[in-house]
Amino acid sequence: MPEGTGAATAMADRGTGAPLVRLVGITKRFPGVLANDDVSFDIHAGEVHALLGENGAGKSTLIAILSGVQQPDAGRIEVTGREARIASPRDAIRLGIGTVYQHSTLVPTLTVVQNLMLGQPWWRPLGRAAALARLSELAALLGVQVEPDAVAGSLSLGQQQQVEIIKALWRGERVLVLDEPTSMLTPRGVQELGQVIARLAAQGFGIVFVSHKLQEVLAFGHRVTVLKLGRKVGELPPERLSALAPADATAEIVDLMFGRGASDAAVRRRRVSTVRGDAPSLLEVSGLSTGDGALEGVSFTIRPGEVFGVAGVDGNGQKQLAEVLAGQLRAAAGRIRLAGQDIIPLSVRRRQELGLRYLTDDRLGEGTVGSFSIGTNLVLKRVGEPPFWERGFERPARIADHARDLIERFDVRTPGPDAPIANLSGGNIQKALFGRELSQEPKLIIANKPTYGLDVANIRAARDRISAAADDGVACLLISTDLDELLELSDRVGVMYRGRLVGIVDNGPDAEREIGRLMVAGTA
Repeated sequence: MPEGTGAATAMADRGTGAPLVRLVGITKRFPGVLANDDVSFDIHAGEVHALLGENGAGKSTLIAILSGVQQPDAGRIEVTGREARIASPRDAIRLGIGTVYQHSTLVPTLTVVQNLMLGQPWWRPLGRAAALARLSELAALLGVQVEPDAVAGSLSLGQQQQVEIIKALWRGERVLVLDEPTSMLTPRGVQELGQVIARLAAQGFGIVFVSHKLQEVLAFGHRVTVLKLGRKVGELPPERLSALAPADATAEIVDLMFGRGASDAAVRRRRVSTVRGDAPSLLEVSGLSTGDGALEGVSFTIRPGEVFGVAGVDGNGQKQLAEVLAGQLRAAAGRIRLAGQDIIPLSVRRRQELGLRYLTDDRLGEGTVGSFSIGTNLVLKRVGEPPFWERGFERPARIADHARDLIERFDVRTPGPDAPIANLSGGNIQKALFGRELSQEPKLIIANKPTYGLDVANIRAARDRISAAADDGVACLLISTDLDELLELSDRVGVMYRGRLVGIVDNGPDAEREIGRLMVAGTA
């Protein structure tokens, strides 16, 4: 990978002419969300324009608009100086804009060349010779070797990424949008991608590089734009970026992404902690690894009544951490002790009996069975146990009584315990799951993105539940991509980056900036 801002230095004289594409005053609204708010953004020939921002900053919506998947409510798009309407992905391709998405769009059972030939007009015969010639041309341009008859599913992720880029440039596109292109790559794959990007920029392509990883942005980017809550909050042009040392560039970008004002507001909303400083640890995690890179050497402790937040961009090992602790995923190395007992060899059921509760982030697909009644879902983790089963027989009346009690206590809006849980709103399903996990004297609750997708009222209700449980002495591991949520509820916040816990921050006035720095820089 290139060092520091070397890429910016080499290309500082680029981007001074008219842009290939210009987005002016782009605004996009969804129900209850202002995704993009008056955003302006230029893409220049020979320049890698990096787009940074937290989850929910508006990056994905802006890319969807540029790619023709979404249309703006206001603003305009200019392509080579002329106003253009990008009403579909086909329009984007026609205008010379190709997009490589975070997840592969290749058909795994087809060969490379077959994937590249997909989408040709049905009335034309498939021209294999012409396709092979175009593949050879683009592979040479990228400086890579691609086997045309290799089955796509047999390629490494890095090789698949190369084919995706070739596919995006297949019809002569001059603007390339890379949406989180390194999220699934090995370090070597990232390095190879960086070389491809540099070659394309040198050939005069305009590249949009969307990432959460500040190291890669500084290595590959010539211009950096930062989005926050749908708005463009700052930009570092090539001349500014090239003039900064890597540490200074990092500090300036982190200041844009995580300003002190938001941090002060979050501190004012902080839960008043009741955890005793001298309390012994309830959960001790040491050197936890999965063996496949998803988790590597994770260590931390949680005391009774403490909320330990886990921050990080999605895909950095948070879900694997939750599943290993809950017993759903096997640990390859390390130790987990709950109330002094080693739980690594224990089953999910046995961990539950010791007081561990897991609130999954997938409330519909994993947390519930949609066609089952609310009552049945509220005892799913207690199948076969008294008082709901006796001598192998289900006791429907007791299940219904239990459900009615939790429905009332947790304010679940439903016609009754016999209604299918899939008929409830997301907020009411989450209330039911909180009821299920908190009703059996938990000692530790693992809450993975507990407010994701909820409205304001249900977010408040979920946060209040976590706070109340902590006040009652329950330890909580809170995984969230909402930094305000973590700052409101947590005593300490650990930051996950590429499967590692790269730092633990005590909550306080400067916590937001330090957490943000760890999230994007990945180093303590």
